[in-house]
Amino acid sequence: MTQTTTVDPIRVEVIRNALVAAAEEMAIALQRAAYSTNIKTRLDFSCALFDRGLRLVAQSFGQANHLGSLTHFVPRIVEHHGAERLRPGDALLANGGRHGGVHLNDVCLVAPIFHGGAIVGYAASLAHHLDVGGGNPGSISARSRTAIEEGITIPPVRLLAEGVFNEDVFALLCANIRAPRETGGDLRAQIAATNAGTRRFEQLIERYGWLVLDATIEELIAYTERRARERVREIPDGVYRAEGFMDDDGVSDEPVRVSVQVTVTGDRIAFDLTGSDAQRPCAINATFAMTLSSCAYVTRALMADDVPVNAGFYRVLSIATTPGSIVDSDGTVAIGGGWETAFRVVETAFQAFAEAIPERLAAGSKGALCNFAFGGTDSRGEPFVFYEAIGGGFGARAERDGIDGVQPFVQNTENAPVEETEAAYPVTIERYELITDSEGAGRQRGGQGLRRDYRFEVPVTVSILSDRAKFAPWGLEGGGDARPARYVLNPDGEARELPSKTTVELQAGETISVQMGGGGGFGPATERDPARLAQDVRAGRISPARAEQVYGR
Repeated sequence: MTQTTTVDPIRVEVIRNALVAAAEEMAIALQRAAYSTNIKTRLDFSCALFDRGLRLVAQSFGQANHLGSLTHFVPRIVEHHGAERLRPGDALLANGGRHGGVHLNDVCLVAPIFHGGAIVGYAASLAHHLDVGGGNPGSISARSRTAIEEGITIPPVRLLAEGVFNEDVFALLCANIRAPRETGGDLRAQIAATNAGTRRFEQLIERYGWLVLDATIEELIAYTERRARERVREIPDGVYRAEGFMDDDGVSDEPVRVSVQVTVTGDRIAFDLTGSDAQRPCAINATFAMTLSSCAYVTRALMADDVPVNAGFYRVLSIATTPGSIVDSDGTVAIGGGWETAFRVVETAFQAFAEAIPERLAAGSKGALCNFAFGGTDSRGEPFVFYEAIGGGFGARAERDGIDGVQPFVQNTENAPVEETEAAYPVTIERYELITDSEGAGRQRGGQGLRRDYRFEVPVTVSILSDRAKFAPWGLEGGGDARPARYVLNPDGEARELPSKTTVELQAGETISVQMGGGGGFGPATERDPARLAQDVRAGRISPARAEQVYGR
């Protein structure tokens, strides 16, 4: 069989599902072997398989943030190191925007897959590690200005050399981080994931033969491109524009502008972000890989569920940015909170599409990932680091209310369980609740925001890289804006408001309250069904006073 031979469509579907199952098995292996709460419980990772040409073949769907990260990052890791230098059993480790990646905590491991002495594919995993060094616990800080302040940058290096774990590289990493135990466990979990992917890919070769598998992958990518183009044609041709603003950059009070122009022409979507602000000496600069992930997510969200995601999907979109901008930073500035800017790209792109297809879209969500990290030394003298991102309200849609207390859009992670957090760290979660009256009012109401109060038992450094304290989540088609986010120090005492991007030192007994925004409403509030409004009041979602004043009931 040659690459031009017609491939059985049934076999294509069988192999497609086998490849996706292999990527999901990689994810399960990583989750079960991981040490940190952020990976084993919050699922802040992704896994993927690539073909010999470094084209994405299949990806697990735990973390939508990584939708474009891996497809952009993995080829650059291999190209930087040189595929010709790789041997069976090798695995390359890398992080950082300088090498095509995202923020430093998202560490990628890439393993080549060999057959007949030649590379036929790659297995890759990307996971958010608790700490990669830098000036503050969690390696995120509102104080960071440059990339070098945020932690250790790992150029593509071999963590595994012909199957042997490189203890020298690992020792170097451990000497620069605050959580060596969790990092060691999580890195070995990533190795388990790439081993699982390699094993399943090799089994497919054994079952079908390399020529059949290679030809099938080629057809699968072409099929995906055809399906994706069909779906893009369903969107009306046109040029759609929107601007979104972030509260500030954490250094100055000046808002950050993200400009998105979307051009739909037949079966192609072009994103133009060249009108966005220039990069700044702050922590919220995004890399191109982050922006690619956001644009890819928006495009994928407008397609049917059964459209595969592989290299064929990415052929329907193009992205224009200005190098050295807030959405395509040059590798010198800090990027720890760059996913906040990438989140703004997502919602601004959806706002642009609302000109054409409002009935298919949701109103604004809580509008921020809310990177939250703290660390210090516990009562035994041991260092600790904790990281999570906190949920909020999802925007209402034409026929449905918004969802309460979730991680929306690209932020498909879980909230860290209270019991696990309190058992592992010197902190008490004093309040964890949905916020009454935080929804955007509308015919369909927005989802409720989420409040989480942390009282610390030892001195800690706390960093928040978030947003949406000044610009409320927006309503759609006459729906109301939602309650914006709030970040409050000692809410039952001095109740001092903190900015959405801050790093503070706290003493034992002090509390930080993170109160994420709700989701915007859809349609006029006066058109809400009285029975559903009454149910919201009984459930405590909406107060009687708000029901009367805003909904007119």
